Amino acid sequence: MSNRFSKDIEQIAANTASIEGYKVVRINFFEHLKPMTIQVQICLKEGGDVSLSDCARLSKPIGEAIEHSKLLDIAYVLEISSPGLNDILKTDKEFETFKGFPIEVSKKGETDSQVIQSGLLHTRSKEHLLINVKGKISKIPRHHVMQVRLISPTS
Repeated sequence: MSNRFSKDIEQIAANTASIEGYKVVRINFFEHLKPMTIQVQICLKEGGDVSLSDCARLSKPIGEAIEHSKLLDIAYVLEISSPGLNDILKTDKEFETFKGFPIEVSKKGETDSQVIQSGLLHTRSKEHLLINVKGKISKIPRHHVMQVRLISPTS
């Protein structure tokens, strides 16, 4: 598929999603699959979690818009999905949801160098991030925290 067609389909999907109250996060074209698969990852314009019913609700309008465009003359499968879990924690809700999960904290060291510390997420307040490091609570000032990332237990 030419780059022009893929950009046209991306625009069609983005416009249709916007009308329905969603944003397109990413579109993947899997041309090596038979039939080709077009995967459209969405999020809600207003934020919040994307449900299975959201994906089902958006599938028909995006599919119809692609069909009406007449850009594709081959069989394809259209998949609408959520982009999934971002491994970087940012919101208060994410910090509450993943309490007790293994994390990796990138923080400023004494010489403003980046230091990585791993442990289990305990809590986050306005002033501190608390993590459990081998049974001991480590208190990190929030202004030193650069990034908090979920990791697998075996990382």
